[in-house]
Amino acid sequence: MANDKKIRPVRKSLQEYARGIAGGLLFSFPLLYTMEVWWAGFTASPVQLLLMVLVTYLLLLGYNRYAGMRPGASWRSVFIDSVEEMGLGIVLAFAVLFVLNRIEFGGMSIEEIMGKVIVEAMAVSIGVSVGTAQLGSPEDEPEEEDEVKTEAKEAGWRTGLRSKVSLVVLALCGSVIVGGNVAPTEEVIVLAVGAEPLHILLMAVLSLAMSVVVVYFSDFKGTGHHQKKNLAFAITLDTCLSYLTALAASAFLLWFFGRFEGVDFEIAFAQCIVLGVLASLGASAGRLLIK
Repeated sequence: MANDKKIRPVRKSLQEYARGIAGGLLFSFPLLYTMEVWWAGFTASPVQLLLMVLVTYLLLLGYNRYAGMRPGASWRSVFIDSVEEMGLGIVLAFAVLFVLNRIEFGGMSIEEIMGKVIVEAMAVSIGVSVGTAQLGSPEDEPEEEDEVKTEAKEAGWRTGLRSKVSLVVLALCGSVIVGGNVAPTEEVIVLAVGAEPLHILLMAVLSLAMSVVVVYFSDFKGTGHHQKKNLAFAITLDTCLSYLTALAASAFLLWFFGRFEGVDFEIAFAQCIVLGVLASLGASAGRLLIK
């Protein structure tokens, strides 16, 4: 949003904000209508809220830097864009919760209102970032071609590292967007408690299989082409990175929504695998669809 703002026509800026609003609502409406998320905003401690804000901001930085529409953008523009997206997410979350009568100034403390808005706004902010980048035409955001060409000339481990960082960032965003809609619900722990070890194993195998199918054997936009001699290694590495990212996102979401409280390690692990089925789909498909 901040890139070239001084010379960008007002109409272009308004179009960009409109795309951000549409994306924010598109990806976050299920959470805005979920009672468990409202309750999480009331019960979350200040430390948890601060951590969630920090993690979300880091996700926005990563997405805008490595996976957005402007790979040549400067870090200064990325920082400003991320702040604007988070601010827009807060405004949208507050407005929707107020319209839904989930904010009552007379009957709620300022802490409860802030908790609800912050928890909801973090999901909205990611949607704003994705919507801003993806719902426009390529000519709306001209790339800085010189920087892109310079980066393309980089060889060896640095190019590979950038590719994997981009993969992880996209997988994490996709995991949070998809898994975040289910993590607050009771169904995850119900499935985890009722599952036998065989079911947990089958869920993990299903998650890995979906990752392979979605990324390498589909016609989705963005599917990479690998040389035959590197195909097996590429499939193994990317699938493992994607699934581990999905499990990490699942664990964080479940911890934040209090799903690990009062349960032993086996149930907590089972919950991660259960939610990981959805999160892994978001991780693999997300890095293609929101790329």
